Amino acid sequence: MQKILHNNIIDSVILRAPRKQKPRAKVFLMVKFEAEKFFSKNYVVVIGALICCMLWGSAFPCVKVGYGLFSVDTSSYSSLILFAGIRFTLAGVLVLAFGSALQRKFLLPKRKNIWRVAVVALFQTAMQYTFFYIGLANLTGVKSSVLNGLGVFFTIIAACFIFRTERFTLIKLVGCILGFGGVLVMNLDGLNFEFSLTGEGFIIFSGLSAAMAAGFVKVFSKHENTTTLCGWQFFCGGLALVIIGATTGGSIRPTSGASFAMLFYLAFLSACAFTLQGYLLKYNPVSKVAVFKSTNPLFGALFSAIILGETEQLLHYTTLIALALVCGGILIINLLGEKRLLHAKAHLNAPAAESGGAPQDGQFIADGNIPPDKPDGRSYGAPHEEQGTQDGKNDGANGEESGQNDGR
Repeated sequence: MQKILHNNIIDSVILRAPRKQKPRAKVFLMVKFEAEKFFSKNYVVVIGALICCMLWGSAFPCVKVGYGLFSVDTSSYSSLILFAGIRFTLAGVLVLAFGSALQRKFLLPKRKNIWRVAVVALFQTAMQYTFFYIGLANLTGVKSSVLNGLGVFFTIIAACFIFRTERFTLIKLVGCILGFGGVLVMNLDGLNFEFSLTGEGFIIFSGLSAAMAAGFVKVFSKHENTTTLCGWQFFCGGLALVIIGATTGGSIRPTSGASFAMLFYLAFLSACAFTLQGYLLKYNPVSKVAVFKSTNPLFGALFSAIILGETEQLLHYTTLIALALVCGGILIINLLGEKRLLHAKAHLNAPAAESGGAPQDGQFIADGNIPPDKPDGRSYGAPHEEQGTQDGKNDGANGEESGQNDGR
């Protein structure tokens, strides 16, 4: 009897004993690590980047259809800017609403990051789409999409020489030459080289602005939540365009319910594509993601042929040659560049694995990134102890905060 009573007392004590809970911070860090692991997988990069490019490709003909549905006077730059501003203000609202619902809190940028949001809004939304909308109004959808494909090579050049997050290699140079060759061929009308500042020129300026914006997103996403950065830059940049367009005499007039459906689609594709691209850029080298934007001409030409009936120019030999050159640039940079990086990584990791030592700075180069303490990539010595300690603290704090956001 005493033995049974003794066992019952022990069982009750064990059942009532509080269970040890794992610290929530570790759980959030695990979620953050899984997000980084997911977005850095090759098949995720390929599928995600192609989805972005399909959406961007459909924008070329849909914007031109939107001009008609909203009775936009394409000779009035103010009306074009106003139409673009309304689209991107709505895109910002969609990104922030989705992100706030997902994280169960209203997304606001940190006070110290407001200037970063303003810089991205200037290049990504205000400048890029002012040039894009005016240039598109003066060109066909097919020609605009092929010219816009030059932006990917601007992005790679900016990443290598302006932001210095990557090294510029011979493979990337060949890819850039092929892409630029595609632009030249696309502009050959017979034996004449036709070029206008407000047509071809503005589309190229749009690509330059997008290249700078991609570099800023890559750098600034280390300091601010990617969804917050994308949402607020859309909203602020779009609102600035609305103010500029409205105060300079711009006007739009919807003609039917289809007008609002088209406006919503244009806002949705921007919100979805740029937010997805932001996460891909955050966890991958810029060139690995940006090179897929050269498929924009392919999707743009295809959707322009289907929606606008521009099949004659789509099947013209100059268009086909231009598309082949641009897509060839993609394959060279993505396939040959990937093989070179994998070979370099295996060569650099072999000595470290044999000796059991830590990976060297050169291993960061093999991954396509410059070491954090060597932004210009010219010196690969050991980092300073003090700087490494401070960087580790900052990275840990940022990682924990990002992990908490993703965990929610």
